[in-house]
Amino acid sequence: MAAAVAGEKLDAILCVAGGWAGGNAASKDLVKNSDLMWKQSVWSSVIAAHVAANHLKEGGALVLTGAQPALEGTAGMIGYGMAKAAVHQLVKSLAASDSGLPANAFVSAILPVTLSTPMNLKWMPDADHSKWTSLETVSELLYNWSQGKERPATGSLMQLITSDGATKYIPA
Repeated sequence: MAAAVAGEKLDAILCVAGGWAGGNAASKDLVKNSDLMWKQSVWSSVIAAHVAANHLKEGGALVLTGAQPALEGTAGMIGYGMAKAAVHQLVKSLAASDSGLPANAFVSAILPVTLSTPMNLKWMPDADHSKWTSLETVSELLYNWSQGKERPATGSLMQLITSDGATKYIPA
């Protein structure tokens, strides 16, 4: 990584990796799906945090991806909810003054409900897409935060709540 950035410090590190797998405690794939969710959401976020600790400039932004449903129980998608809740906790830990991030670093997580991605559209064609958050909305938000604009308090978990195609950002 050090060679890739050639000694420069980064303005922002954005971790938007993730995925989805369902299953309750009785599901035959509970352990496999939980492991997959942990790898996709938690490890990618931990790696991003480590990169930020070493390559983010002072006052730079680290944004991770949690999930709004993981603010409560996720009985039908235990592994997913467990992994996203761990990302939420990671954000809170990274926001602490002794977390190892550069001085005045901004750290937050976006907590979408459902993103309007090609895979979600494929697997849920009959869902109410007016409640889905567009990738354009997410990219605009992340760009603004990377530029130091309209940032919430560091450590914030920001719910992305979309209704009738309009998205509101609500602290959890």
